[in-house]
Amino acid sequence: MWREAAGLAYEEAEFSEPVDAEDVAAAEQRLGCALPSALVSLLRETDGIAGHYGTDTVWPLERIVEDNLRFWSDSSFADLYMPFNALLFFGDNGGGDQFAFVLRPARSDIFVWEHEDDSRRWVARDLRDYLGRSLADDSDDWYQ
Repeated sequence: MWREAAGLAYEEAEFSEPVDAEDVAAAEQRLGCALPSALVSLLRETDGIAGHYGTDTVWPLERIVEDNLRFWSDSSFADLYMPFNALLFFGDNGGGDQFAFVLRPARSDIFVWEHEDDSRRWVARDLRDYLGRSLADDSDDWYQ
């Protein structure tokens, strides 16, 4: 389902081997929260999706865990940015902006965090919409 959705938007999307239920459970344990069900479903099909120019449209599970733990706990970020603990980052545009689910309150919408000005705004109604929009456009600012 997810490979097909991504492939419809960008025929040259690159996929990885899927993760198993144990890997997801271990990631959720480390993060201290459940991953959104759509993201789990995607990861069970492919451990990330690379789009145009190798951009990590959806990160591998290990990067999702490591980057979120860092964003949630790095004290230097607290001095520069609004808190990230309500967001779960899962992909980027290759230029520094990152895409996230909102954890609290849980939503299916996707938001972008723009690193230059610390803004966070809506870009897609759900993960499928995000894949269609981000993979159909080969620019790193498709959401502008």
